[in-house]
Amino acid sequence: MATKIKNLNYIFNPKSIAVIGASQIEEKVGGVVLGNLVNGKYKGKIIPVNPKYTEILGLKCYSSLSEFGRVDCAIITTPSAIVPQIAEECGKLGVKSLIVLSGGFGEVGNKDLETRLRNAVAKYEMALIGVNCLGVLDTKTGVDSIFLPMHKLQRPPAGGVAFITQSGAVGSSVIDMVAYYGVGVSKFISYGNATNLNEIDCLEFLEQDSETKQIILYIEGTKDGKRLYEVMKRINRKKPIVVLKAGRAEKGSKAAFSHTGNLAGNYLAYKAAFRQAKIIEAENLDELFDFIKIFNQPLPVTGGIAVLTNGGGLGIITTDAIESSGLRLADFSARANNTLKKILPPYASVNNPLDLIADAKPELYNSAVEVLMEDATVGALIIIVLFQVPAMNESIIEVLERASGDRRKPIIVIGVGGEYVSRFRRELERRGVPTYGSPQAGVAALKKFFEYSKFKGVLKE
Repeated sequence: MATKIKNLNYIFNPKSIAVIGASQIEEKVGGVVLGNLVNGKYKGKIIPVNPKYTEILGLKCYSSLSEFGRVDCAIITTPSAIVPQIAEECGKLGVKSLIVLSGGFGEVGNKDLETRLRNAVAKYEMALIGVNCLGVLDTKTGVDSIFLPMHKLQRPPAGGVAFITQSGAVGSSVIDMVAYYGVGVSKFISYGNATNLNEIDCLEFLEQDSETKQIILYIEGTKDGKRLYEVMKRINRKKPIVVLKAGRAEKGSKAAFSHTGNLAGNYLAYKAAFRQAKIIEAENLDELFDFIKIFNQPLPVTGGIAVLTNGGGLGIITTDAIESSGLRLADFSARANNTLKKILPPYASVNNPLDLIADAKPELYNSAVEVLMEDATVGALIIIVLFQVPAMNESIIEVLERASGDRRKPIIVIGVGGEYVSRFRRELERRGVPTYGSPQAGVAALKKFFEYSKFKGVLKE
């Protein structure tokens, strides 16, 4: 592994961080970043650097980094014109990693300025995230260079999902969304112009990261398509990769170039590469979020799907979605059928989808799930809940959490409705149970999950 990739360790687990361009003004980037580090989870030494101040947020402020000395990581928030000079100073001091949030480089035509910075970073073999980026977040160590205040952008809990993005705006939107639903994140990397480290380097770093179990990639363009394909193909066999490629149309491609200074390239070539590498491709942000959630479940070993519902119409719509997607319903075993007949009310029929009728209480859901978990014909469960019916209460959350935590088979929960349903869904997501607002969204995610299980050799049919 190249030295610059190894030095990413100093970005995510530094003992000391300098914020160069730190500010007492909360609205400025240097003020937000310093405040997030001071008030967040980071426990290492924080060094504000700005010749205008002697103290910020109770910390001694240095006129330059040379006045303090070496740190593991420097976050640079100054105007772009002086960034190469600062990088040279950091290199001489032995700083191993930089995060440059500043814009105003190649993306606006200042290629010479970006080349000067690139050369300085290469000279000292530093790791550089940026320029023109949102930076990074590590939920375990508390490193947080995101220059959006915490009261406006929630930070997600610790977990196994890592997110790599060329766009800070897309990245911040997804982070806010996963935080809202409580989806656990290991690392977030917004790399902007990829002046030094690009999406491929970040993928190779996350390949070795023990905290990361799944990788999400938002990409506008790459400068080395062949290497990207080879690296994704290798890593995808160990950790699932979900990708969203922007800049598909001609005008979108031009917009992507002006955004990060990278060529977006021919989308059909990217699509073919993703398909050959068996990468899970999302068509939009909604799908990206939907696919993120399901990969915390155990991989299915057989192809039959059981649909469990207390609303017959939603069960039918879900069945249509399953058949349209090329998946199939499970044919329950005779043993499962006999057991279900004993536990269901006499007016309910044993079929798949299994309609428990609207007056079903959480206890009946629990009993039916237990039967289906034991049935070898069932590879995955889609559990539809009409949370609004009178018989349903909050104990269904424990039932569904238990089913998900069983780990024998993957489950997804579908809840259709407004604010009341959203509250249940959010609590289930926080407990690690993937939920979806429509049958179509849930089945689309499950289809990608089955395809990946087959690719891994776990799904046998």
